[in-house]
Amino acid sequence: MTVRSPRRVESEGLALVGNIIERDKLHAPAIRVPDIQDLAKRLRFAPQQGRIWLDDQRMLLLHVSSLGALRQELIEGIGKEAARGLITRIGYQAGARDAEMTKKVRAASGTFDDFLAGPQLVSLEGIVHCEPVALDIDVERGHYFGDFYLIDCAEDEAHIGSYGIGQEPVCWMLVGYACGYTSTFMGRPILWRELECRSMGHHKCRVVGKPVEEWGDDADDDLRFLQIGDFVKWSKRPEADLPAASRLAARPWAGAENDFGMVGISSGFNAVCHMVKKAAPTEATVLFLGESGVGKEVFAANLHRLSRRAEGPFVAVNCAAIPEPLMESELFGVERGGYTGATTSRPGRFERAHGGTLFLDEIGTLSFTAQGKLLRALQLGQIDRVGDTRARHVDVRVIAATNVNLREAVKDGTFREDLFYRLNVFPIKVPPLRERRDDIPLMMNWFLRKFTKKHGKPITGFRERAVDALLNYEWPGNVRELENMIERAVILADEDGALDLCHLLTAGEEIDSTSFILRRNGNIARSRDHIAATHTLPASGSIPTLADTEALMLRTALAEADGNLSRAARLLGITRPKLAYRLRKHKIEAE
Repeated sequence: MTVRSPRRVESEGLALVGNIIERDKLHAPAIRVPDIQDLAKRLRFAPQQGRIWLDDQRMLLLHVSSLGALRQELIEGIGKEAARGLITRIGYQAGARDAEMTKKVRAASGTFDDFLAGPQLVSLEGIVHCEPVALDIDVERGHYFGDFYLIDCAEDEAHIGSYGIGQEPVCWMLVGYACGYTSTFMGRPILWRELECRSMGHHKCRVVGKPVEEWGDDADDDLRFLQIGDFVKWSKRPEADLPAASRLAARPWAGAENDFGMVGISSGFNAVCHMVKKAAPTEATVLFLGESGVGKEVFAANLHRLSRRAEGPFVAVNCAAIPEPLMESELFGVERGGYTGATTSRPGRFERAHGGTLFLDEIGTLSFTAQGKLLRALQLGQIDRVGDTRARHVDVRVIAATNVNLREAVKDGTFREDLFYRLNVFPIKVPPLRERRDDIPLMMNWFLRKFTKKHGKPITGFRERAVDALLNYEWPGNVRELENMIERAVILADEDGALDLCHLLTAGEEIDSTSFILRRNGNIARSRDHIAATHTLPASGSIPTLADTEALMLRTALAEADGNLSRAARLLGITRPKLAYRLRKHKIEAE
């Protein structure tokens, strides 16, 4: 494979720059960079939680010197070629994710404002300041041309600190970001190339992007670093010949839903998935521990699906929902005449689960009598129907779950110690949602897609204050509460609108404001969006009226926009005349 010399790169770049001078004259006056405040409001700092959020994505602050050390380790450890490919693909994934976010933030702002959110985001993230030179976009026709200056690039700074001035451009991650962002935005592969770079002695960096096929035959020089998605088809190398890192990067990144049919990326969630996969192929009794609503039954069903008993039945029993007098007949079955009213024989849950899995939820609520009979069934693999004279063999794997501390229950004398040790063969603790906040954004979007499809109601996404509120809520009801809240919001929201606080917090939920936002002047301040989020129940037990909620949102938007009606209307996602009408309706005067 041929590699172009630095001199050829520079000469080609100068030629290309010369060709676009006329386009600069045509397009530069039309490029109006929108206000970045709508993006800045999506950046939230939660120091008490050790988290920084950009909309629904978790971020981190990184020393530029640390980035430089990492680049140097990669270059000297795996070679410059491999290091460049890895760093480029990391940038690609970041750009693709930011493009998905901007579709929600500026959904109705116009193509240019929508697209320019990407260059503004890399500024907001502290990577580089972008200045558009020329920009020509037609999404419907698939036409794209972009020319940007990159000023004071952190990636340059990191590389120059390790290697000084050289002969090749080194903004690998930024070029990858531009490829990922623009390709996702346009829906087709867009290739960017760095023509000028501070690492080569230029005053500032310059990048140009256009569709892959418009670069000509030498596009392969750049494509070898971008074996991702649609870019693979432009390479002459078969995918089987690609390095492992390239094949991994070629897979879709947005796979929030894993082979469990669930969503989650937090360490707590992945630890539970790991434990389930370890236990699934065995015949061990598994005990799920965790608060109500964390999804213990979903994990139990997936454990069955991954086991050797997957072809057998999965029978779930909520022990708390069965009255004590009926517990024995429900679990073990009844023979005709076994008790008054038993006119027919019927199998119990153990027999129905023969050859499969029996899931006993809320097992801590069983009475002492029922616990003793359950222990015998587990030890001998036999059950006796009520009123029957013979024992029946059952081949059942038992999975149990509880939201109480069974060790404490044993000490209190409310749970049999021998049954506890019989069940506690392989315990799996499912953490509550407030301890796995990284999963909340994924779950929000997953439930949103689920319920918009279920109710046939298109919703564009979440407003920033709604995201902020959900990330700070303590979730006493865990995943079940989040699911119900999203469904309720979808029902309340307008079609083709976004979910806001008035749709989500309608039952007296309290939000503890522990996050900070980036103000217009660059200072960090406590989030004022929480003013509208503290919908506590009044003493009378009623909930805030829709009118009260709307008035509070109007005042909050006006305060955030410093009295600017046009800006307040954009924050609320409505037109200025509609805002003026609603202000008159609630007798609110703009300062």
